[in-house]
Amino acid sequence: MRRIGQFVLVIIAIPLVLTPIYWIVPPISTLMIWSALTFQGMERDWVGLDDVAPVMVNSVIMSEDGQFCEHSGVDWNALGIVLDREGGPSRGASTIPMQTVKNLFLWQSRSYVRKGLEIPLAYYADFILSKRRIMTIYLNIAQWGPGLFGVEAASQHYFNKPASKLTARQAALLTAALPNPIVRNPAKPSRAMQAKARIIEGRARAAGDYVGCI
Repeated sequence: MRRIGQFVLVIIAIPLVLTPIYWIVPPISTLMIWSALTFQGMERDWVGLDDVAPVMVNSVIMSEDGQFCEHSGVDWNALGIVLDREGGPSRGASTIPMQTVKNLFLWQSRSYVRKGLEIPLAYYADFILSKRRIMTIYLNIAQWGPGLFGVEAASQHYFNKPASKLTARQAALLTAALPNPIVRNPAKPSRAMQAKARIIEGRARAAGDYVGCI
């Protein structure tokens, strides 16, 4: 029992110790590690937020977490609505801080247990890191295809250009791929994906104060 307790304490301590370090050090997510260990590859080119087109940031915030600049890590209104749905929690309930800590420290399958762990970790990350740093980390660890991580690698792979040169349409297509990046190809979008991208593009244009913290 003592060894089990020590193991649990170590698991808890990992995100508590690493999160402040990630103010400076570019992190690697659990999914990136798993992708490398299972020989799926791990392509990622870290870039600062100044090297990402603002329209890409606007697209992600307005599509993934419209209250990103207002909440402290968790959007309880959105979370409550989704948790009440039949079938349990979905990706739609996760804020950008929640998705970031999930990618960094947790597993990918949906469950109430994982969601319960995301919440305190998201609050902790939002307390320790700035909104700008959280967004930088998120855009650099998000998966955009098998073995493909980060907005720079995705932009180069799908559109043969750096993330700083993305157009509004390309940013919207990359954002539309995020919920299911293994099967959604931003360079060859389906009609449904194109329709979603048009909605994201419109929201990005109207971002205004919603992205003021960035």
